[in-house]
Amino acid sequence: MENKTLKLDIVSDVACPWCYVGKKNIETALENLDGYDIEVNWRPFQLDPSIPETGLDRDAYFKAKFGTDGRSNGMLDRLEEKGREVGINFDWMKKIPNTLRLHNLLHEATKEGFANDLKEAFFEAYFEKVIDMTDENEILKITAKFGWDATKSKQIMNDESITSEVKRSIQEVQQRGVSGVPFFILNNQYGISGAQPPEALVQWIKGAGEKIQEEANSCAVDDPNC
Repeated sequence: MENKTLKLDIVSDVACPWCYVGKKNIETALENLDGYDIEVNWRPFQLDPSIPETGLDRDAYFKAKFGTDGRSNGMLDRLEEKGREVGINFDWMKKIPNTLRLHNLLHEATKEGFANDLKEAFFEAYFEKVIDMTDENEILKITAKFGWDATKSKQIMNDESITSEVKRSIQEVQQRGVSGVPFFILNNQYGISGAQPPEALVQWIKGAGEKIQEEANSCAVDDPNC
């Protein structure tokens, strides 16, 4: 019997820690999903597009927006616990970046077939290696590992036509009602939100998008859980 082919869109933001957890979970799910060929496509999202290119201090940002620094309400502790379960050692960068330029790079990496690996590299750099993702030189070091020289990477980051495509993609998912990430879309029809555990994702995919009861964490616009 031939494998069943499905398309899986994953909507996420590079600055979303639950998206990193969600990436690990979906990878585990796909490794344990026999009889399926899953085409994974990364879709962009920005939790806060108003953040300047120079970034914002994390603690000040959270206190101003949510009245908490994240640690006091237990959010970071929960993330660190979940991270350890999937092999992520969260170490919190003090600066929150505007992720639009990173999404530009991921958009073009999709065309060249390494968006998944670049996404992993961005997540690891920001959430584990405490790399300042507003620093262009640091970004260029990462993209160089994938064969892009500085000229090409800079061109992609600053290309207005690519930026327009990225923003249009974000608007498309927002119009579908996506306000929190990660968000998974199966065959452009069925959606599920949050960093679902692998077994729940397997159940969901096998059920061709049937609703599941599992609660899962996500990052949402104007939500202090990230």
